[in-house]
Amino acid sequence: MMGFLDDYTLRTVALGAALLGLAAGALGGFALLRRQSLLGDAISHAALPGIALAFLLTGSKSPVVLLAGAAVVGWLGAVSVDKLSESSRIKYDSALGMMLSVLFGFGLVLLTWIQRQPDANQAGLDSYLFGQAAALVDRDLWVISIIGTIVLLLTLLFWKEFKLVSFDREFAHTIGMPVRYLDRLLTGMLVAAIVIGLQTVGVVLMSAMIIAPAAAARQWTDRLGVMIMLAAVLGAISGVGGAVVSSLQPNTPTGPAIVILVSVFVTVSLLFAPHRGLVFREIRAWKAGRALRVEAVLVDLYALASQHADSSHPHSDRVLDVMASMSGASRRTLQLLRTLGFARQIDARHWALTPEGEQRARSVLQERKGGRV
Repeated sequence: MMGFLDDYTLRTVALGAALLGLAAGALGGFALLRRQSLLGDAISHAALPGIALAFLLTGSKSPVVLLAGAAVVGWLGAVSVDKLSESSRIKYDSALGMMLSVLFGFGLVLLTWIQRQPDANQAGLDSYLFGQAAALVDRDLWVISIIGTIVLLLTLLFWKEFKLVSFDREFAHTIGMPVRYLDRLLTGMLVAAIVIGLQTVGVVLMSAMIIAPAAAARQWTDRLGVMIMLAAVLGAISGVGGAVVSSLQPNTPTGPAIVILVSVFVTVSLLFAPHRGLVFREIRAWKAGRALRVEAVLVDLYALASQHADSSHPHSDRVLDVMASMSGASRRTLQLLRTLGFARQIDARHWALTPEGEQRARSVLQERKGGRV
């Protein structure tokens, strides 16, 4: 802990990345729910020509100036996408793809042209492509803190409005809510969150900081408030963890380390989240299939026993295989029925119902009869 506090670079980078993760994760939840995952990618790529144009117009390499240019162009690009999709037959996702590729290509052209100029002052602008977290200083940390705090406060202030717009735009229109202005506000906040992350993560990887924490958080909960908080926490942890990993491993860039760590969170969430995780989903499907097989064999055994005066009359598992149309499948299920106390084994191949099994079979048949329409 003392090593962390004593290391100025690590402390600055970790705090900056944590604040970035908080803001980006919180806003990413709304972008994910509104099915605008590509918007963060498009805005971050549109920021590149904004950085280049800000340098060409001012000649300054001040991060505040460059990020202001990125914010302006990014916001104009997002608004242009809305206008284009509303006033033409081009769909929203197609318009986003066009903006992403065209503006990013334009930004690369501008950067290439700037780098070929004789003035050496322009060197270093390409660091915004993948970020350069180690270059963060206290002034940058203050900028990230102020903008990030404003974004989080606006999220709390307009919580109900953002929640309603994200889930039911038509109802929001019906009650007279200014949906268009709320969309613009959310877009502007998303632009701000992306801009403050350009130095840390870069243009290319910033979209992952917007969507990945929200995608991971969505797997664990169905409540919006919990999801937004969890996404913000995961974003902050990823930021700090990426900074620590970068400091421990020489020549490891901080931005990619952060993105890899948040991707690990997404992978774990997709696999092991209790309600939506693929592993638990397969376990539930296996349990449901096993329950169906148990009921099927139990009912078949009861049907055979019903043909005899003595309900405990034994029957061969081969007969049950034929009834189930699956060779050898009944034997494993019969073993499970014995464990549950519903069947007993007479010899190597013959089985009979127990009184509990007979009662359970009747209950299953009654449930099936009651479920028919």
